[in-house]
Amino acid sequence: MTQDNAAFWDAARQRQLMVQQCRRCQQRYHPPRPMCPSCHSTDLGLLACSGRATIHSWTAVHYPQSPRFSYPAIVVVVELEEGVRLVSGLVDVQPSDVRIGLPVTVDFLDVEDGAVLPVFRLER
Repeated sequence: MTQDNAAFWDAARQRQLMVQQCRRCQQRYHPPRPMCPSCHSTDLGLLACSGRATIHSWTAVHYPQSPRFSYPAIVVVVELEEGVRLVSGLVDVQPSDVRIGLPVTVDFLDVEDGAVLPVFRLER
């Protein structure tokens, strides 16, 4: 956790998905950073997201393995309804069931030391 992304992780612990939004030009983006990538303003805020998205891209990761995750781990780039793309995990799905364009929704996975990780699930 850094000063730039602390608000993102704090929101995740509250089961909310947030992205940064520039108050000057209204650009939305992720990951959080100290300055707007569009207009270079430092007047930044947070936008609460709906959690609805579509799969933009994905891959199945087999190695190296960590005991924290199930394998193959599905890593996705999702496009949020709010127009921001972010990298996350897709859980409770087999690689054969994953397709670009499928609708997904955010969920939150409790991990060690009180951290909470935003992940996605196929919309049912």
